[in-house]
Amino acid sequence: MIRTLFVATATLALAACATTPAPEAPTASLTSAEEAVAPSIPIMKAMTKRLSADDFEGRAPSTATEPKVLDYIEAEFKKAGLQPGNNGQWLQEVPTVEITGSHYTPMAITGGSQPLSFAFGDQYVATSYRVTPHTRVENSPLVFVGYGINAPELGWNDYAGVDMKGKTAVILVNDPDYAMESQDGLFKGRRMTYYGRWTYKFEEAARQGAAAAIIVHDTFPAAYGWNVVNSSWTGAQYYVQKPNNAMDQTQANGWIQKPAAEAILKDAGMDLATLTAAAQKKGFKAVPLGLNVSFGFDNAIRKSTSHNVVGILPGKTRPDEYVLYSAHWDHLGRCTPDATGDDICNGAVDNATGVGAITALADASHRAGGAERSQVFIALTLEESGLLGSEYYAQNPIYPLNRTVGGVNIDALLPGGRVRDYAMTGGDKSDLNDLFRQALKEQGLVEAPEGTPEKGHYYRSDHFSLAKRGVPMFTAGRGSDWVDGGKEAGEAAEEEYTKHHYHAPSDEWSDNWNWAGLAQDLALYYRLGQMLANGDTWPNWRATDEFRAIRDKSCAAHSGGC
Repeated sequence: MIRTLFVATATLALAACATTPAPEAPTASLTSAEEAVAPSIPIMKAMTKRLSADDFEGRAPSTATEPKVLDYIEAEFKKAGLQPGNNGQWLQEVPTVEITGSHYTPMAITGGSQPLSFAFGDQYVATSYRVTPHTRVENSPLVFVGYGINAPELGWNDYAGVDMKGKTAVILVNDPDYAMESQDGLFKGRRMTYYGRWTYKFEEAARQGAAAAIIVHDTFPAAYGWNVVNSSWTGAQYYVQKPNNAMDQTQANGWIQKPAAEAILKDAGMDLATLTAAAQKKGFKAVPLGLNVSFGFDNAIRKSTSHNVVGILPGKTRPDEYVLYSAHWDHLGRCTPDATGDDICNGAVDNATGVGAITALADASHRAGGAERSQVFIALTLEESGLLGSEYYAQNPIYPLNRTVGGVNIDALLPGGRVRDYAMTGGDKSDLNDLFRQALKEQGLVEAPEGTPEKGHYYRSDHFSLAKRGVPMFTAGRGSDWVDGGKEAGEAAEEEYTKHHYHAPSDEWSDNWNWAGLAQDLALYYRLGQMLANGDTWPNWRATDEFRAIRDKSCAAHSGGC
């Protein structure tokens, strides 16, 4: 997965540390959902093992291995009872573009008390969404726009009264109330909202007509250090191809170190801390800095095509209403070798488990005779490159988004024991939370709070591509309170996976995995999906959620929608 463990438990039983088989039988009698999925669990096991085998070479998209991976998933979808889901075809092409910057100039600031210059990599980074060989930002006026948020439902607009055409936005990271301990603020306090994500800030700057957008990096509100920004933004960047070559986007997007930003504000006769405090209050107005910025770089461009695999189980009474089940099939391919020389990042947990899970859910649904609504199962590509497979589907939906009820996204199911609790990633965002609580009650489980809500995990996996276009998606996973060992065992296991196996060659299949927790996961996902597929309601976002207006507009745009 790109960077979220929305299943908040791990296991010590990965290949590198498993020694003896663990029991799979739950300690209590099976729930009806567990009974329904029990015959399908062998499918999930077999697919997880096969997809993470060495001859699939880590499932890197757009490589010679991709056709073999796709053929295997297609065959398993077919055996699970699915029909081709893309107008009689199994595959949906996902055209992508890889852009690699080079020959970066320093970032030059003029117009203040003295000229300033900042080095690429150490002090600033930048890329372009535009498919163009050269990027040049020349003497663009700098405007401090606070947190760069335009949220009509909250009565908040950092761009009110300012024309950004030709100008460069200087933007603070996260939300205005990120420092609160609680989640009671206008922007949900400590919990990051979409408005706090860097992706939103660049998108909004483009909608405002800005020439460029620069985010001020600060470790605590960003939730990661400059080293993460530097490593993520100085190599190849991947995007979905667009007919206009993304020329509607800013010329450049980037980040700048906080000390560099402080120096720029000082050069303008201002203070970053003072402006930051002002930007945290409703009614803040953007501040022109009286400075100009110039920087540039060249772009090497490579276009390629990968594929989503799409299957459908048609609905019995309402076939034109759709429920989605998604998981990404791609992983990192060949990667940095470990101490043994192993250079294949097999991605057994991340996310062979997820593809196995949605196929098992398809099989269980087919065994049950289908549902009232159509169920669509999508194995997505290019999640690890920035959610590109789901982004392309959301931009080019096979099934109308205003006829898509909602869905379940599955990313990185970790082996381990059964738990007492599950958490919804993203907090209490939509009517899906009510269904989630109902399903937990039915299965004798309790709701756990999401861990580290300030990190914005909801916005870092494939469900987000649908959510930001209004479609409510379940993203839930095991809590850390294990039936055998309690929270101490659950938290230790999570740390073990994250530190030693995440995105590493040791994320491999083991015959010694404990499948008790995975079976529990599958049962809960089955119940959540069936609540949507056999229900007659159309879940919506909470009234003040950032995606509510998008869903309402989508539903109202066409007759018969939502």
